[in-house]
Amino acid sequence: MSRSFDQSLLEKLVCPVTRTRLRYDPEAQELISDKAGLAYPIRNATAVMLIEEARPLDGQPTQK
Repeated sequence: MSRSFDQSLLEKLVCPVTRTRLRYDPEAQELISDKAGLAYPIRNATAVMLIEEARPLDGQPTQK
């Protein structure tokens, strides 16, 4: 059974570093924090909001 990320969660989730809103990248299956320069993975329809699991966005300094 294929599950997809529930986009209504974007209203409740914030970046754990900056406490700012996130945007969803459906192609990469990530939640993006533009302010922190981080992308949080979505695995099995679950957002992994751990700073250690985030990847830096290309060409952007991170605020860890």
